Amino acid sequence: MENIRNFVIVAHVDHGKSTLADRFLELTGTVEKRKMQEQYLDTMELERERGITIKLQPVRMLYTVRDVGNVGVDRNEQFEQAERSNNSNKQSDQTYILNLIDTPGHVDFSYEVSRSLVAVEGAILLVDASKGVQAQTLANLHLAKTQGLVIIPAVNKIDLPNARTARVKEELSYLLEIEQDEILEVSGKTGENVEKLLQAVIEKVPPPNASIKYQELSIKDQSRALIFDSSFDAYKGVIAYVRVFDGGFKRGDKIASWATKAKFDVLETGFFAPKLIASAELSAGDIGYIATGLKDPGLVRVGDTLTTFRNIEISTYRNFQPLAGYKEPKPMVFASFFPENAEDYDLLKDALGKLKLTDASLIYEPESSIGLGRGFRLGFLGMLHVEIISERLKREFNLSLIISSPSVEYAVKLTNGEEVKIRSASLLPDVSKIGSIAEPIVDIEIITPSSYLGSVMELVSSFRNTYKATEYLGKETAFLKYEMPLSEVITDFYDKLKSVSSGYASMSYELTGVKIGDLTRLDMLVAGELVEPFSRIVPKSKAYYEGRAMAAKLKEIIPPQWFEVAIQAVISGKIIARESIRARRKDVTGYLYGGDVTRKMKLLEKQKKGKKKMKETGRVNLPQEVFLKMLKR
Repeated sequence: MENIRNFVIVAHVDHGKSTLADRFLELTGTVEKRKMQEQYLDTMELERERGITIKLQPVRMLYTVRDVGNVGVDRNEQFEQAERSNNSNKQSDQTYILNLIDTPGHVDFSYEVSRSLVAVEGAILLVDASKGVQAQTLANLHLAKTQGLVIIPAVNKIDLPNARTARVKEELSYLLEIEQDEILEVSGKTGENVEKLLQAVIEKVPPPNASIKYQELSIKDQSRALIFDSSFDAYKGVIAYVRVFDGGFKRGDKIASWATKAKFDVLETGFFAPKLIASAELSAGDIGYIATGLKDPGLVRVGDTLTTFRNIEISTYRNFQPLAGYKEPKPMVFASFFPENAEDYDLLKDALGKLKLTDASLIYEPESSIGLGRGFRLGFLGMLHVEIISERLKREFNLSLIISSPSVEYAVKLTNGEEVKIRSASLLPDVSKIGSIAEPIVDIEIITPSSYLGSVMELVSSFRNTYKATEYLGKETAFLKYEMPLSEVITDFYDKLKSVSSGYASMSYELTGVKIGDLTRLDMLVAGELVEPFSRIVPKSKAYYEGRAMAAKLKEIIPPQWFEVAIQAVISGKIIARESIRARRKDVTGYLYGGDVTRKMKLLEKQKKGKKKMKETGRVNLPQEVFLKMLKR
């Protein structure tokens, strides 16, 4: 284990984590040059389209000190040699096994980061030289420090014309309380100083056996591995991504999961290169995968401990101590997903089960609606999370869905003293029965260049907020703290923040509690029918403006019908705003070629009566695009 280094790259979104990982893959020869492509570890189509990392991705690299500069060499043979020498404990001191986990940077996927940190001993903290320290940089740094990891700071993108390398190093020096000489300057694009960074990882990050994180829990002759991620394979079943802390696992071993008590034989063990490569076994300190053969995704949970069992029930281990798992993520945003075709309910259920394997922060429960039938209520960590999951369901499982407007969880106190939790506006009790409605509150932290401080504060003042403090990082970076209702943050606040700051400002938020507010339910009627997915809970002071805005937007995105369609915003049965979509016109007199004008009038009168009848009895079928466009405010 002396030659193993487990580490992650953490940073704010778009600070160059995946590009730096590409250079590591090239430098170590893990991926041949002819097969190399940008964002190699971002395997999902959505990740490449949006240019962001959504899923954590582990990879095992071999770095031989005497082979410095041999870039692009095929190392398959070296992997086999290292595997053999690892098994026989005769591995050369010059060859290092580097287990890297590339992590997302967006706040909505911070749970991916927190799970990765438990599996490693060190973290590269990457900061963009042109943007400096940003909100998620601080959040990820806090997570890494909490885990007791060795932090290796580095300033990336030093090759950019607008790079502020000296100023950013000053910010990092102030933040980490270290000398500026200890901060490396690298360029993930050109490869400058990337090798120095890799050598710093070897020098500063302790090998697994030097970590005392779980040392006090170690038990002789007992194998333990922590599941930090998982995926599903049609042939191998659920594949658990694990970090082995004690003992080892090999093909044919009889093992069990501690929490679910599921027992199975190991079909295959291996590591990530970055594709799955089978190996003889996984030993203490290794990061790899175990193919379980289980077909039920619910039997393998992220954060569970896998262990061997010797023909006895796992519950009879008297001294067995499972590894510390993960704190369950608390969903911030809720939205209902209903299949357009009611027969696709089971397909949606199966799809969510498989998505849960690759996204442990996704939470869902069955829900039914009078108008929309059976579906699921899903919990998300943010609005980007909602968009990504809806896109994945559409692309990967070919499902057409109706999606309700995202909302947060409200605590409603009834007049009889009872308190209920409400996650959907459609479930809100009658106004006469409501005593008070409390909404979740978050502490929000905004980092912005001082030149944009006025614009940012002006933006925040247009939302409901409580100002807390202003601090400074270095000379030209301001750090603002506010308290805001979560419902204000999850909609379009982040987009507006980026707009007023020319993209330089960043934010992070943390749930702190609930506070009673003056709130009411806003409903939307289309052709006289209530459309539940558009219902939302809004502040009474903003209800009129919200109703008008929603009605105007629906007028733009609902396709015209053969009859006039009325769109109405309603509060407690009172219409507060209305828009009308004009009927599509069909020229019924087009075939007339002459004769008296009364023939034309008669046809138009007949058409008028038909449209009136259609307006009374016709229904408007809303396509999925309407719900998705309303989702993006």
